[in-house]
Amino acid sequence: MTSMNDFLPVCRDDMNKRGWDELDFLYIVGDAYVDHPSFGHAIISRVLESHGYKVGIVALPDWHTTDDIIKMGRPRLAVLVSAGNIDSMVNHYTAAKKRRHDDMYAPGGKWGMRPDRATIVYTNLAKHAFGKDMPVLIGGVEASLRRFAHYDYWSDKIRRSILLDSKADLLMYGMGEKQIVEIADCLDSGMSVHDITYIKGTCYMAAEYDEENSVLLPSYEECTESKEKYAISCREQYYEQNPYTGKTLVQKHGNRYLIQNPPMEPLMTEELDEVYDLPYMKAYHPMYEAAGGIPAISEVKFSLAANRGCFGSCNFCALAFHQGRIVTSRSDESLIKEATEMTKMPDFKGYIHDVGGPTANFRGPACDKQLKVGACKNKQCLYPKPCDNMKISHRKYLNLLRKLRQIKGVKKVFIRSGIRFDYLINDKNEDFFYDLCKHHVSGQLKVAPEHVSDNVLKYMGKPENSVFNRFSDKFYEINNKIGKKQYLVPYLMSSHPGSTLHDAIKLAQYLNEHNINPQQVQDFYPTPGTISTCMFYTELDPFTMKKVFVPKTAHEKAMQRALLQYRNPDNYKLVYEALTKAGRTDLIGYQQRCLLRPKGHTRPPQGNILNENTRRKENGKAAIGKGSFGKNKGRTPNRGRGTQKTRNKSRSGGNHRR
Repeated sequence: MTSMNDFLPVCRDDMNKRGWDELDFLYIVGDAYVDHPSFGHAIISRVLESHGYKVGIVALPDWHTTDDIIKMGRPRLAVLVSAGNIDSMVNHYTAAKKRRHDDMYAPGGKWGMRPDRATIVYTNLAKHAFGKDMPVLIGGVEASLRRFAHYDYWSDKIRRSILLDSKADLLMYGMGEKQIVEIADCLDSGMSVHDITYIKGTCYMAAEYDEENSVLLPSYEECTESKEKYAISCREQYYEQNPYTGKTLVQKHGNRYLIQNPPMEPLMTEELDEVYDLPYMKAYHPMYEAAGGIPAISEVKFSLAANRGCFGSCNFCALAFHQGRIVTSRSDESLIKEATEMTKMPDFKGYIHDVGGPTANFRGPACDKQLKVGACKNKQCLYPKPCDNMKISHRKYLNLLRKLRQIKGVKKVFIRSGIRFDYLINDKNEDFFYDLCKHHVSGQLKVAPEHVSDNVLKYMGKPENSVFNRFSDKFYEINNKIGKKQYLVPYLMSSHPGSTLHDAIKLAQYLNEHNINPQQVQDFYPTPGTISTCMFYTELDPFTMKKVFVPKTAHEKAMQRALLQYRNPDNYKLVYEALTKAGRTDLIGYQQRCLLRPKGHTRPPQGNILNENTRRKENGKAAIGKGSFGKNKGRTPNRGRGTQKTRNKSRSGGNHRR
């Protein structure tokens, strides 16, 4: 079937223009229709189109009625359902469980256009509209990360697999291009959806399972009754997420079994290039223009998705469970072609906003064996230190960036997705580090140390703070050498499992010492599918089964959060209480190291260090100079950070994840 240079159908008139009497697949999605490869529904629908299937899109339907669902008729093969680029509960609620006020994936950023637990609602809507015999396939971040019995932060309980709660017929997890084509071909051949039980990267329900070739996890009922069993279940799921050696996983729910086939192999470079070369319109559908468009497109319209997967494996990140730990990248030729086409867009101003992915400076597998046997089962590539087998090199990434800078019409190429600093600082060749500072930083470089306490970093799966200090010192050393005044913007997290009040105070002291004044702070958010969420619920480290301290009460978390913004007068009472409770009243006083003034006295608005530097300069003395955040602390601006919602998106499944 030849592709039209147009959006896929969203109504019967669009079908008529294409000469279609019926659809093969109806795709219901909880995001607005944006035909751009940073949106999962765009990729999956375009992949199906490239294989000759007719796909129609129903985006953000009114879930109170079936009117929007039925307007293009009953599809021939199946209904596809996705909540969108983000879990719908993360999209709707903050870490404090408060309702958000906007939705960057909806027209005009309007909140409330999708339901809570959208995958379940949309699936039931489809079954009601077309009958129980209509095959419904669920996928996307929400389905992928909730495929087993999982802790649900918003209801504070263990929920069943979303496959049962939605009553869908088949669940696709991970990046779904290969799965969807295999399933489509099976359905097109006349096979019943209930017989499609062998495709990698899928889950289904059955009355029995192959005991000899499967790993039986603790059942849903056992997970609800025992936190130890739940921790064991999470650990085994993590161990078997390997497309080359992973085993079939089975979890009993009542008298039936959830069966997860091993993960699908990642796309190779050539396959990834083909996906990104499909005829996307690279824009939101014109029907949203009157409402003000779709805000989410602004983040990705002039960015290049260069890779997939992440072998960093931070415990609070869902990537290992969704996209996988094996990194694959697009070819330089594919990215240069896309960048060249970008320069022809009328609103392109010469700036490529990002060249990256989950981790910008990963361009391939961590070591040679990963493409044969996958990532190691019981150890991480970078934690607690880089594996001896790891190939640490930025040569490929550096060559790509240099080529992109030479494209006519490109003024600047920025890197705004995460730089893994512990990988970069261990590269003995500093060419990339120098090029990064010279050409790819717009005054501030965002990095994610997350914390400074080695106790907390251990539970995060992050390197010791000394590694970040080495990186920070090198960053400022290079900037001084090239004559640039650029700064690091540290992402920091409060209340992660393992973080005691003393750890939070240690982080506050670090901020005071380095004159860092974060304007926004992220509390740990227990989203489905992460090891950290398992720790939060069970208060156990699933890898060691040892107890973990977890700050759980709202007040306890509020104190830790307030400590990261101790300069804010509104936080004085909480910070005072925290310091008193921890026996650290030595940090209440007038000395430079103190976080607070005694009650009844106000703290200078810029903080101790800035005033001390000013006093020293006025007296002709050198400003305070040492420290990992740079040689110019007295002149360092207050450092902001990405919004909490943006950070949650990246951790629970965002623009580069489906």
